[in-house]
Amino acid sequence: MEDRVFMVPKHAGSNILPNTPLFSRLLRFASRVPARVAIDDVRSNQQRTHLELLSDVLVLRETILNALDSTTSEALERRDEVYIAIVAAGGYEYTVAMLAVLALGAAAVPIAPALPIEEAAYFIEKSQAALVLVSSFDLEKCCKLEKRIALSSNEHFQGVPIGPCTLTPTLQPTEILISSDRALEENEPAVVIFTSGTTGPPKGAVMRRAFVFDCAMSVADHYRLTAEDVMLHVLPVHHATGVGINFFPFLVAGSRIEFRSGGSDEVWMWERWKQGAVEARRRLTFFSGVPTIYMRMQRHYQRTLSKLQPRELAKYIAGARQFKACLCGTSALPQPLSEFWTSLMQKAIVQRYGATEFGAVFKVGLDDKKTPDGSVGQVVNGIDVKLSDGDQGEILVKSPHMFSKYLRDPEATANAHDDEGYFKTGDIARREGRYYWIVGRASLDIIKTGGYKISALDIERELLALPYIGEAMVVGVADEEFGQRVAALVSLQEEELTDSFLETNGDNEHLLTIQDVRRHLQHRLASYKMPTLLRILDGELPKTATGKVQKKVLGPRFFPTPGYQTCPEVQQWQRTRELAKL
Repeated sequence: MEDRVFMVPKHAGSNILPNTPLFSRLLRFASRVPARVAIDDVRSNQQRTHLELLSDVLVLRETILNALDSTTSEALERRDEVYIAIVAAGGYEYTVAMLAVLALGAAAVPIAPALPIEEAAYFIEKSQAALVLVSSFDLEKCCKLEKRIALSSNEHFQGVPIGPCTLTPTLQPTEILISSDRALEENEPAVVIFTSGTTGPPKGAVMRRAFVFDCAMSVADHYRLTAEDVMLHVLPVHHATGVGINFFPFLVAGSRIEFRSGGSDEVWMWERWKQGAVEARRRLTFFSGVPTIYMRMQRHYQRTLSKLQPRELAKYIAGARQFKACLCGTSALPQPLSEFWTSLMQKAIVQRYGATEFGAVFKVGLDDKKTPDGSVGQVVNGIDVKLSDGDQGEILVKSPHMFSKYLRDPEATANAHDDEGYFKTGDIARREGRYYWIVGRASLDIIKTGGYKISALDIERELLALPYIGEAMVVGVADEEFGQRVAALVSLQEEELTDSFLETNGDNEHLLTIQDVRRHLQHRLASYKMPTLLRILDGELPKTATGKVQKKVLGPRFFPTPGYQTCPEVQQWQRTRELAKL
């Protein structure tokens, strides 16, 4: 080859970052005067600028290089695929670790610290990770992982603590260089995001290097991010939203990311929101949540904050109205929840539709007043989307931001696409003009009962509109007569249960029955869409770490087939009783 890099020594060193758009941009931010905070880590009380961040990244990279065996080091020299796991919650140490792995030319495999050892070990072994980087809060888990991996697959496997490589001496901007070697290939792996695994063992979606810059820039441009923005980041950072929406886009925009990891806390978040409204220097401009977070914050507002004196309550309301946008992804925002927040914030929560494998393909723009209620917006420019049956059907996608493969699973990668190369999302949508609505998962949210095909999401929306229903999950349960029965699993808002809604038993105790629910839905739903099975849970519906209700798991668990017929917690509709009441 005639390329000059094959005729001269390699341009590399402890203070030289790889030739990539990401690091070139971060170094430009590091050169700004005055310096700006890039990462604000609430848990460890660290505020670090871009220059401090890059200085720590270079130190951790050297530490990793010294820990790697010769075979892995040679693979990196050849620019082969090398994977390195990260066990850290969202925060400064996570950020340093993620960037250090990318600065090596390797791919990061972020793993949630809350995962059981066996599941974390599965991710490490599936990716054949060379080692694991571990935060200061997770060193005990590191020891357990080292022993577990050493016993089964790699006796030399080791963990490297991230903490000692933070708060290192800060370099001058002129001391950090960008390599003059060939740019790293944008098609090569950068991040592996494991799917939820509801239909089998979790699959590792391998995201290209373009994911951490070009894809991130597209998100930043859509939300019009600037260096003045501040994102309050409370979501898991091993998941597509936490990494691809809340982390890299704000990083490449030069914004500040304020991490508050360790699970959502609605009381803390309301106090932080209020602080942003009261203190100008603590103002927030973006927040991203899942429906569960917004639901818990709504309940705290209704149960506690709304009872405060008007002057104090006004501070919390101002906190909710400080944002340029509040985002919601992962799953659809129920209409009653959306209406509450639109009324309180005086603007709608901004929704979207996407998935790990292909990013967000339907989006609602900032300050968009034209998107109809319940819609996830329009197709993003540059993305090829079609529905399998014209204006309704399975969403089929070709996107420039698509994953490259499922890790070490070529069969699953091939089977995920149709004959024309479209990714088969498994999600059903309908289109009206330019706007799209999500109907549900083809395998879980389409219920076939008595010859009808109905959407579980439509029924869930109507259940959630009942004032005493806090959460609802609707699934189809196998039935010999109808094919499937419509089953509803709900949690209640106890303070909304009143005599006007419910029957009482002999002890004058309020009871919610399936007859009550069907009576209250009779003007909302056609009779064939009505639930015929009902189960009420104490507390919230079980969820994943990212706030998802896994119907594939919870349906059989709460409505076992066979077995639900004799389960005392499952109420079954008795037609004769209901007719008598009506």
